[in-house]
Order: sequence, then structure tokens, then C-alpha cells
Amino acid sequence: MARYKEKLKERDLTVLGDKTRFNGVLKFSEDLHIAGKFEGTIEAEGNLFVRKGATCTADHIMAASIVVEGSVQGNLTAGDRVDMHTGSTVRGNVTASRLKIADGVNFEGTVEMIRANDEGIDLFSARSDILKEQYSR
Repeated sequence: MARYKEKLKERDLTVLGDKTRFNGVLKFSEDLHIAGKFEGTIEAEGNLFVRKGATCTADHIMAASIVVEGSVQGNLTAGDRVDMHTGSTVRGNVTASRLKIADGVNFEGTVEMIRANDEGIDLFSARSDILKEQYSR
């Protein structure tokens, strides 16, 4: 348990607070929590957490993992997983190797599961049309 707490302390965490409004392109490599309003594009190597009450309107969101408790409108791509918690709203297509949708989630979109053991494909630098072609085989 102590090692787990030490690892949590080592990770950098950025929070866009509940009174924060951001419009643009976000790129990050650690963890980001959105509690306010976001509009734009997210292209990240780190984990994204959309907190309860937060609204996120994006052209697309690409992150290692994505947890949604608030509202997201836009396509989601995660190298690992997407978790939608009770009370959240997601309007957009989801691409991930793992997906969890809790009871009480308002979800409208399609789901495409990717194989987690694919090697040689970099989700974060490949164009989405190329990714789609590679994973539809």
C-alpha cells in the first residue's frame, strides 16, 4: 500500500477548476482533471478525468485513459480504457481497448473496441483515418 501512495505522489496532476473556462488545444503527458468548461481538442499521453458538473465539448479527445463523471460531447479515443460513471453524459463515438458504462449513463454514439496487444501502432501520432483502417481489419 505504501508503494502505491508513493507512486501517486510522483505523478503530476493538473486541475482546471470549476470556475475555469478553456478554449483551445490541450496537450499533456500526466493527469488532467477538468472541473469547469472545456472547448477544443485534447491530445494527450496522460489520463483525463472529467469531473461531475464539468462540460467538455471537443472535436476529439485522445488520451491514455478517460474517466467521465460530467458531460462530454465529442469522439473519445483511449489507448487503454474509457469509464463512464453514473450520471454522466457522453455524446460521441468511443474507441478503446476497455470500456465500462455504469447504470444511469446517458450515452449516444458508437463503440469500437481495439486490441490492447497491438504492437507497432502509436495511437497518439497516427491519423484517425489510418487508425480506423488498421483496426477494421
